[in-house]
Amino acid sequence: MKRIILSAIMLLGLAFTAQSQEISKNALGLRLGDNNGFGGEVSYQLGLNQKNRLEFDLGFRNSSDVDAIKAVALYQWVWNIDGGFNWYAGVGGGIAAWDHDYYANNNKFNDSGTYVFAAGDIGIEYRFSEAPITLSLDARPEVGSGYYDDDNFGFDVGLGVKFRF
Repeated sequence: MKRIILSAIMLLGLAFTAQSQEISKNALGLRLGDNNGFGGEVSYQLGLNQKNRLEFDLGFRNSSDVDAIKAVALYQWVWNIDGGFNWYAGVGGGIAAWDHDYYANNNKFNDSGTYVFAAGDIGIEYRFSEAPITLSLDARPEVGSGYYDDDNFGFDVGLGVKFRF
């Protein structure tokens, strides 16, 4: 009887272990969104353990009137939904610098600055098992000061593709 109970517990434990997610040790890719004028970001994820990771994003903007660079770091918690589907949430912050050229009353003006911000992150991702690719969709609210458009709040919805290695 003890062997049957022990065997049942071991099989149950194996079943739960088989369903756990795997966070990649490293992933590199792109995150496309439009937060306060920033378009694409180069994104790097570093897996810390099976439920936590760090994400680092570097965004650029180069347009006719605004040039900017933005760096974001997030600590994320990851939970498995089913199979390759995970959802995640995180907190972090970043820093950005911008240069804004604009015209008013037939005069050209230049304004520039830097700002720091706190950020949150919530999203869903799908990890393909047959290829080292992860697709994600997330939302990132940001609160800070010194944005070039005088708004202290930013909100970004991003679509990402990352290659695991």
